[in-house]
This record gives sequence, structure tokens and C-alpha cells, in this order.
Amino acid sequence: EQVPGQEDPTFERHFKGHRDTVTCVDFNPNLKQIATGSMDSCLMVWNMKAQMRAYRFVGHKDAVLSIQFSPSGQLLASASRDKTVRLWVPSVKGESTVFRAHMGSVRSVNFSRDGEFLLTASDDKSVKVWTVHRQKYLFSLSQHINWVRCFSDGRLIVSASDDKTVKIWDKPAGSVYVDFHPGGTCLAAACTDNTVKVWDIRMNKLLQHYQVHSAVVNGLSFHPSGNYLITASSDSTLKILDLLEGRPLYTLHGHQGPATCVVFSRAGDYFASGGSDEQDVYVPEFHGLKIRKNQPLPSQGSGDVSAQPSTSKQPSEATIPDDLSSTLQQIVGQLDVLTQTVAILEQRLTLTENQLRECIDNQQRITLRFQQTD
Repeated sequence: EQVPGQEDPTFERHFKGHRDTVTCVDFNPNLKQIATGSMDSCLMVWNMKAQMRAYRFVGHKDAVLSIQFSPSGQLLASASRDKTVRLWVPSVKGESTVFRAHMGSVRSVNFSRDGEFLLTASDDKSVKVWTVHRQKYLFSLSQHINWVRCFSDGRLIVSASDDKTVKIWDKPAGSVYVDFHPGGTCLAAACTDNTVKVWDIRMNKLLQHYQVHSAVVNGLSFHPSGNYLITASSDSTLKILDLLEGRPLYTLHGHQGPATCVVFSRAGDYFASGGSDEQDVYVPEFHGLKIRKNQPLPSQGSGDVSAQPSTSKQPSEATIPDDLSSTLQQIVGQLDVLTQTVAILEQRLTLTENQLRECIDNQQRITLRFQQTD
């Protein structure tokens, strides 16, 4: 059932400019820019104002796998398969500094919450910590025995690896992406078995288990309120999960191919997603939801909340049509044709008026001549 005061997400902007699959996306905290990384080795910084052009940053020699704005929004970090990390100034100049960071592909990059440190994770099985202002290497965390795919810097440094562990505690096999709950006590993991799992990191306890996608879940992001989780999957859909009720709330079909990444804006009014469908980036609005006060997540098997949405009664979901964008484009095209037609008619009407006035003037001249002759 729909919550009173709740509205469906609405399509906001559509950006297109990458030449290959979009691998990562992030909002500038000022909500004026969105950055994306791609397999085409480039970064794009998109301005939310339609009249302002996008910036293309070139510097990496291979695919860009992770990006993140600093908390101040004045820097943008990128991690690449070329084994380097770059710090960019997200302006028209696009200046950058290179960190020769790892011996393998750099899978993930993250700023600390105060913006003073940068953390990088790599296929060389290590996580490294750097100072941002001095751009100096500090130390490494090298306890993994396989590729480190991603990590998150909450109250702790947490890394997720192909060795089937999250340091400091174990995690389910095949986790490809993790994110911290805003409260800092829970962790959500996207898994290769098409599921999403939410864990209590204090008690190492599984809270919720979602089986809502039909393909691998590639990315996820908590809403700042802590009550919603959005997921991106290779089944081409995005899912918004209501964590308090333990059920999927919305299914969005904006992408024509795998959805590869997704993130909420800092205020939670928007979310952005990237995919492999001709490198599209979608930015729907989300402020229509009646955001509830941050509450503890229900544990698995609690009486009034389903921890297994797939086995409970089918929830009602709102679906955004696939052809919404093309329909809007057709309407705009028809309006352009009508505008041109009106302009042509106005021009013809002006010509007709001029011809009529010329005829009247000629008639008056002829009449005047006849009067003079008489």
C-alpha cells in the first residue's frame, strides 16, 4: 500500500557522452555536479544546470573503476585499472595529480569523512592509506589473500575481497559491493548470488536477506535517512527497498542493459545510476517520499516485518515505463514542428498583408489619376 504523502520517483535528467560502459557514479555534495567513470578510461563531470556543458577528463590509460568527491566537493578522486589513482579539480581546467598507488588494478577509492585521508583498494590484495594535502603514502592493510574489490570508510576501515572475507569480520561468499548504514552499525552487501544482505556489524548477525533481482547485484547505496536501500543489477533494473518494512518499494526500468552502479545524493533528494546501455546516466528525483525518522533496522524473523520479501505476500511496486524518455523526445519534436509551421504561416500572412496594401495603394493611385484627368 502506498504511504500517505508518498510520490513515485520522477525522471530528472539524462546525460550521454561516454564511449563505453559506465562503471561508477557520484554526486558532488553541493548537488551541482555528478561525476561518472567509464571503461573508456575517461571521467565525465556533468552539471545539473542544462545550459552548462560537461567536462571530460582524460589522463588514465585504462578503465576507470571507482570515483568519489571529497566531502568539500573541491576534489574528485578516481581509481583505474592502469594501477594509478588521480586527484582532480572538477573545473574546466581538469588538473590532476597522479598517485602511483598499487601493483595491480585499483578497484576502489574513498575519502575519509574529514577529507584528510584517501583510501585505495587493489587487485594487489592491499588497502593503502594516503594523506590528501601532502599526497603522501602512510601505511598499508595487507591481510587479504585475493583481490580487494571494494572497501568503505565508516567508523572503521572495511575491505571486501575475492578471498570471501570482509576485514575485520567474515562475510558471505561472493560479495562484490558493500555500503555502510548511516548509523554506522549495519553493513549492506551485494552478492554474486543475486541477493542483498544486511548485517549487524557489532554482533556479526544477518538482519535482512533480499532476493529481488534475477541477476548479479552490481551496486547499492543507503538513503541518508537509513530507511531505504537502492540496488543496481545486471537484470537492467534498480530496486528501492524499504528496510523498515522489509520489502521492495519500487522497481525502475531506466536502463536497457545491465545497471552497473548507483548512489544517493547526500541529502537523499536524488539518486544517479550508470549502465552499459550506450553509457547512459539517469538522475531521478526521490524527494517525494515521506522520509521517516531514522530507526533501528528490524532483525531477521521479527513478527511484523518480513526479512524475506521473496517468500512473503507480493508487495505492490510502482514501475516507471521504459519508453518514457522516447515519448518525451517525440513530444518535443512535435512541438518543434508546430513552432516551425506557425512561423511559416505568420510569414505567409505577412506577405499577404503586404500584397493587399500594395493593391490598395495602386487602386488609390489609379483613382487619383482618373480624378485629375476629369
